[in-house]
Amino acid sequence: RAMEHDKALEVYDIIRTIRDPEKPNTLEELEVVTESCVEVQEIGEEEYLVTIRFTPTVPHCSLATLIGLCLRIKLQRCLPFRHKLEIYISEGTHSTEEDINKQINDKERVAAAMENPNLREIVEQCVSEPD
Repeated sequence: RAMEHDKALEVYDIIRTIRDPEKPNTLEELEVVTESCVEVQEIGEEEYLVTIRFTPTVPHCSLATLIGLCLRIKLQRCLPFRHKLEIYISEGTHSTEEDINKQINDKERVAAAMENPNLREIVEQCVSEPD
């Protein structure tokens, strides 16, 4: 359990600096992600299930899918251990949470989104480390 807790902190450390697509703030500053929203469970030898539940700033946030995409891309690039990633909107915090949850956990949809040059540019701006 201590190992899982350390991994959860490691995950949080990676995602807390992601910038909001509309505001100059980070997801941590806006409390879209908190330490308690990250859960890590060992599912195999040296493999972990990472579950993130983020909370959009408003229930009709049009950028919730984009934030989920940013979380996924940054973790795919930065996580130093083998993992399976599940990203969800905190229950009851968004009007279309089911649809968004499906979208951000669908490999093909994520790949398609990252092929869109405009979307990719926004994601890159959000996930790049602050200077």
